[in-house]
Amino acid sequence: MISHSAQRKIAPKVVGELSEALAQCDRAGEKVAIRGGNTLRGMGVSPRADVVIETAKLASLLSHERADLTAAVQAGMTIGALSDALASCGQFVPLDAPLRRTATVGGTLAAGWLGPRRHVYGRGRDYVIGTHVVLADGTIAKAGGMVVKNVTGYDMSKLYVGSFGTLGVLTQANFKMLPMLAAARAFVARLPIATRTRAIERVQTLQTVPSAAWVVRGFQRDIDGDDGDDGRIIVFVEGSDAMLERTSRELRSSLGKAGVPETRIVDAGARDVFERTLDAYVGTVARRSITYRVLGDAGELDGRLDGMEALAQRFELQADCLGDVMNGDAILRVHDRDDRTFSSKIEMFDDALHDLEPRAIVIAGDAPMRPVLRVWGAPPAALAQMRAIKARFDPNNTLNPGFFVGGI
Repeated sequence: MISHSAQRKIAPKVVGELSEALAQCDRAGEKVAIRGGNTLRGMGVSPRADVVIETAKLASLLSHERADLTAAVQAGMTIGALSDALASCGQFVPLDAPLRRTATVGGTLAAGWLGPRRHVYGRGRDYVIGTHVVLADGTIAKAGGMVVKNVTGYDMSKLYVGSFGTLGVLTQANFKMLPMLAAARAFVARLPIATRTRAIERVQTLQTVPSAAWVVRGFQRDIDGDDGDDGRIIVFVEGSDAMLERTSRELRSSLGKAGVPETRIVDAGARDVFERTLDAYVGTVARRSITYRVLGDAGELDGRLDGMEALAQRFELQADCLGDVMNGDAILRVHDRDDRTFSSKIEMFDDALHDLEPRAIVIAGDAPMRPVLRVWGAPPAALAQMRAIKARFDPNNTLNPGFFVGGI
């Protein structure tokens, strides 16, 4: 691997400069790492790179057709900056990525990040109607456009989303947008002993579907609220004032029947509660923590969390758990009191976790042992096809080599 000090950094201000730089690297056999906001640096394997291309200066809102609910944005623009620009017109795109003030549009799409509101709004990729991508040989490829329509044939934009920059460098994304909902409210409650299962079931069957809901244990410095004997629950709701009032009555009644005696309501700052919870997905404990994410059925969430917590306890690792009640995602951050003890345990824990949850992937952690872990979990069934697509788009293996699953 090339040392960090030997890497050359390029931060193009225009797409033509990026195209030229990539073409030169490809011809010279130089390997290229792509970097946006670096907020998801805990995912994947650090690429073996001679050159780092940073997209932060490609950060303009290129167009915004308010009446048509469409916008075109350069990939280096942050999620926060895009959200602010759209919010001034009462619109939004549900790109729910951690650290939105730093996370870029391009990086979020390239990672295929799945947000906690997707059960309501769908995935971020569902809002992409066009892309501009610079391929490894410098070719500028365009797909889709600025018109919201049904796509016939294969939508090439969807191919780039979730490819982690291994097929091309995303420089522009065109989005369809949604009208912003008027108000938001958050609910935070301590869970007494043996109430988590019932609380999850109650929230999942509410008449008004929450925009997001989590059960939490730990993350005391990162996420609002304090743990009861069975952790705590956070529910986030968006809608009209009348809908929020109706949901408040239903939720508090439902949680009360689950054995939860008191629920705190947060109006001012409700969206901050949402963001802090989302940011915790990638929060680290110095250089002695690793965070895993396991996708699964929402009906099996409680059992999955129990199994992961018990495994951490078996290895005498401290554990912070976060369960997405509506989508079924289980987040587990394990850490220990110092670097030495953590390093002595984490590799064996990683093996045991993947025996329990083969699809567990690493999403955060700066621990030195991270490169030896199974950061992508079990290889997907389509791995051979993925390798064939990589070879077709990037025959010289120039872009983010070795970063993605299966060494792609």
